[in-house]
Amino acid sequence: MIASIREFVNRVLGRGEATITVPSFDGALKPNQALGSAETLLECEAPEDIAVDGNALLIADGPRLLRLTGSAATEVRTFERRISALAVLPAGRLAVALSGTEVRIYDDISAENSARVFSGELHAVNALAPAPDGTLIATDGSSARGVDDWAWDLMELGQTGRVFRLDPKTGTVMRLARGLGYAFGAVASGGDVLVSESWQHRVISISPDGTSKIVLGRLPVYPSRIAPAGDGGFWLTAFTARTQLVEFVLREPAYRRRMIAEIDPEYWVVPRLNSGNSFKEPLQGAHIKTMGVMKPWAPPRSYGLVIRLGADGLPRYSLHSRVDGINHGIVSAVEFGDHLVMVAKGPRRILRLPLAKLDAEASA
Repeated sequence: MIASIREFVNRVLGRGEATITVPSFDGALKPNQALGSAETLLECEAPEDIAVDGNALLIADGPRLLRLTGSAATEVRTFERRISALAVLPAGRLAVALSGTEVRIYDDISAENSARVFSGELHAVNALAPAPDGTLIATDGSSARGVDDWAWDLMELGQTGRVFRLDPKTGTVMRLARGLGYAFGAVASGGDVLVSESWQHRVISISPDGTSKIVLGRLPVYPSRIAPAGDGGFWLTAFTARTQLVEFVLREPAYRRRMIAEIDPEYWVVPRLNSGNSFKEPLQGAHIKTMGVMKPWAPPRSYGLVIRLGADGLPRYSLHSRVDGINHGIVSAVEFGDHLVMVAKGPRRILRLPLAKLDAEASA
């Protein structure tokens, strides 16, 4: 009763969860152009995720699994559906999620038949991560919408995300968490699991007994996949940034219903992985070009961001592709050799930056 009254008062006064303010990019998240100078390793048709297999990089490109060594990419195999998540397990085993509804385990990347298949209640698996005990952590973004329909889930205020632990040995599936605002990315951290909760703009820690706590909250972005860093920290990606316009729309149910019913989804007032492709896109004040130039501080319809987290889960520094850039929609980042390799889903590129340069600039 008290919670309902508080929610009503917040909506009337525009505070609490009803506020449309967005935290600023400041401190460790101060904007820069680091991703704009990244080297393009490969241009793909539909890149989704990456993983490291010994001395090579594995790339999920639509239904194709590519293996990149040096500057040459070879096609390892093609699945009947697109790959929505990818992970390399101990002993060279491979885990792939197909269209979010099925996870297959292979003894190696070229094995013809899968050693284990998980399906059942899996609905929108968008990230896979190995755990120290040999199990596999899977984030299931939504149980109401498919893996490609994240914009629908956002506009419907989806809170049906889940986290699963898959055991390749026994074939058992254990649910670690449910009721999340779009779970998108996980990584093992000791005995706990760090999970990105996109619609809540935060990273949470889930303990073995199922209890959770906020590790990093009130982010100005929608966080996505997380990967371990070499010194015990993590790389957190964000597939796009928040804006006041979207926050306002999320608090106007009548407008959202009409928008969903009457407007082409391509032109909804929602975050995107890329922008500037059509004059029909919704504009946001300073987003309008002045003398043919897009200001880098304009409200973002799409954005590129990677955050370097310490072992405590707190930000140390960040890498940006701002509104006037092109390397937007960063959905995956892993360390490979002496480089950080990233998937920029907006321009459909695989990018890389030297780790030594990043650390030197961060400590300068």
